[in-house]
Amino acid sequence: MAAQPKNVGILAVEIYFPPTCLQQEALEAHDGASKGKYTIGLGQDCMGFCTEVEDVISMSLTAVTSLLEKYAIDPKQIGRLEVGSETVIDKSKSIKTFLMQIFETCGNTDIEGVDSTNACYGGTAALFNCVNWVESSSWDGRYGLVVCTDSAVYAEGAARPTGGAAAIAMLVGPDAPIVFESKIRASHMAHVYDFYKPILDSEYPVVDGKLSQTCYLMALDSCYKSLCNKYEKLDGKQFSIDDAAYFVFHSPYNKLVQKSTARLMFNDFTRNASSIDESTKEKLAPFSSLTGDESYQSRDLEKTSWQVAKPFYDKKVKPTTLVPKQVGNMYTASLYAAFASLLHNKHSSLAGQRVVLFSYGSGLTATMFSLKLHEGQHPFNLSNIAVVMNVEEKLKSRHEFTPENFIETMKIMEHRYGGKDFVTSKDCSLLAPGTYYLTEVDSKYRRFYAKKCTENGLANGH
Repeated sequence: MAAQPKNVGILAVEIYFPPTCLQQEALEAHDGASKGKYTIGLGQDCMGFCTEVEDVISMSLTAVTSLLEKYAIDPKQIGRLEVGSETVIDKSKSIKTFLMQIFETCGNTDIEGVDSTNACYGGTAALFNCVNWVESSSWDGRYGLVVCTDSAVYAEGAARPTGGAAAIAMLVGPDAPIVFESKIRASHMAHVYDFYKPILDSEYPVVDGKLSQTCYLMALDSCYKSLCNKYEKLDGKQFSIDDAAYFVFHSPYNKLVQKSTARLMFNDFTRNASSIDESTKEKLAPFSSLTGDESYQSRDLEKTSWQVAKPFYDKKVKPTTLVPKQVGNMYTASLYAAFASLLHNKHSSLAGQRVVLFSYGSGLTATMFSLKLHEGQHPFNLSNIAVVMNVEEKLKSRHEFTPENFIETMKIMEHRYGGKDFVTSKDCSLLAPGTYYLTEVDSKYRRFYAKKCTENGLANGH
């Protein structure tokens, strides 16, 4: 019987995003949008996307294989595998089953878990499932493994620049450098049609952008207030934005992260929290009588609260924004790509710090939760996680497409979505060794993948 686990959390992280990307400035010019609409208006720099040889399954296979290899984890040591995704490949067969190919070859078929789906929240649900399993009496002493994988694509129009693609794998177990403060967690769940995917023969969503933004901020308010109340009951003192070193937000686009930061500042003002100085109180005082609904619509409040929150953003949020701004909205992987950015930027100074994360999925589901970071023991330590992820090198080694090439790629993907009986180009020239890619979908809709093992050669197909 395994001993009662302590300090359960994330032991290791690996991130994968496609080597193909598009500069937002170039897309702006191509679309005839006003200068700065995508870069300043949305706050985005670049957008990653899958070509015809990559999808959520290939990205997941790459991320999981890479994590196991780089941390020298025996596949037999995995006892639970959970996948979070909203990119539907099949209405019945989970993405997790495709990943079992990695474990079957080692004789390990005793792995619990399937996929979790609800817009961008599925990865958080999968992560909580794994953490809860390790903390429970059902735990058999092995690791949990979480995969967040999505390809976010939109029809031509205003939403298209908010696409992106990535997969993140996280190893869960005891004695972790990234520990869950399980009592400091608050959720907000409701029924809303802000973003949904009812059209089964298209991967494009139905989006009410204005409603979705309001829902996000309402959920943020609700979660933050509830988290503060729970913390105060637990600790006997008030919680404020000063009580965490960093805040990590789900990032559909960076401008919403900026608005979220300002919103937390306004929440602390309405709660009369110690984090709010006299100057800030004076500036926000004219908005103190606004109702909740009025506050979401007030441009003056948004502008003023951002002005006072900017130093807080620069210090406690900006270090989390690198990958989301460079890759785009990765749906379930988005929050954890932001957290990966923080580990990349601040790994040497995170030990002993608290980090608060906010996860949001349209429809809607949201949770705010707290992590406590420790340096940890090699190979499961913060510095090594940053080295293994190698974020900067992965970003630098990408290949920029022109808007025309990007649109051409999107048309191929549109045509093939839900299709069968086709072979891809199998062009893996842009892929790094160790990357999986799609080779064909046969007449029975069965998908086949291969792994690039060298610059020229291939490894086994799956």
